[in-house]
Amino acid sequence: MSDSSSTASGPDPFRVSDEDLGDLASTLAKTVAEVRQHGVILDRLDSEPPPPATLTEAAGHAPIPESEDAEDEDEGPASVFIVALGGDAYATELAALTDWVNYLFLPVYGREISSSRPWCAQWHEHPEAVARLHALWLAWQQLTDVEAGLTGPATWHRDHLDHTLVHLRAPDGPFAACTTSPGRPNHRVLATPVSQPLTAEVAA
Repeated sequence: MSDSSSTASGPDPFRVSDEDLGDLASTLAKTVAEVRQHGVILDRLDSEPPPPATLTEAAGHAPIPESEDAEDEDEGPASVFIVALGGDAYATELAALTDWVNYLFLPVYGREISSSRPWCAQWHEHPEAVARLHALWLAWQQLTDVEAGLTGPATWHRDHLDHTLVHLRAPDGPFAACTTSPGRPNHRVLATPVSQPLTAEVAA
């Protein structure tokens, strides 16, 4: 009778000490974190493009032909510089640049407008101004990043900001024809040289 009663009641419950329970929870947390990290790595591997054809050929395999649609989807912009963009890409980049100019560049580095330091509120209609400000913004993004190190901002001021301000706000710069008086605003884009077609005589 005693044997049957002990079998029916089952074995004694397994008890884990508080110290062992803490170690078990820590190990379980580490395992879950590793599984998640492996999942992220697998997702990245799935999203990466296939190896270049040159590497495939070097391994002794024939290159896999790609459809024209796939090439169009994977092909990125030829340049990040705004003057090389057009259409929606240009409009999107100009909108982002405008935010940077209005909320960072002008409040910090705008300085007072004068005949010796002209500025135009419609700067986005001056191609040279757009080009110089965009180049300045690209450099700012790179040199104020954490990876640029502690001297990044100083390098940006010395090599990019100071040089840009000298040319952008020069008396004969892109804003030379714009009125500097707030009471008499005027905006005019200076005419640029007209390019002449290449003739046989010039080519010779």
